[in-house]
Amino acid sequence: MNEYLLALHEDPTLWADMSPEDMQRIIESYGAWARKMGEEGHLRGGQKLKDEPGRVLRKTGSGIKTVDGPYSETKEILGGFFIIAAKDYDEAARVAASCPHVLNGGTIELREIDPVEDGA
Repeated sequence: MNEYLLALHEDPTLWADMSPEDMQRIIESYGAWARKMGEEGHLRGGQKLKDEPGRVLRKTGSGIKTVDGPYSETKEILGGFFIIAAKDYDEAARVAASCPHVLNGGTIELREIDPVEDGA
C-alpha cells in the first residue's frame, strides 16, 4: 500500500459564524471518520495544526530569512493533515472524498508520499 498526505486547507471565515454546537458536531465527525478509516486500515496518522499561520523560511543571499506566513496574501490556511494508506490515487481520492473536511466546505490537497530510505 502507498501512503498519501491529505493536506486540509480551509477558509477560516467559514468557522466565524458557526455556533459552538455546530462546531462541536463537525469536530466529532472528524473523530468518527478517523476511527472508521483506522478500522478499515487506511489511517496512518494526522493532526490539527494551530490556527496561527506559522513561519516560512527562505534562503536570501548567504542567509536564511524567517517570516510570518505562508498565507498572508491568501484567505486560505492549512488547518491540519491526515496520512492514509491506499493502493493507488483512485482509492486515495475515494477515501479523501469521505473526509468531513471536504464535506464541510474545505479543500483537500492529495499528495502521494515518496518514501525516502533511512540515512538518505
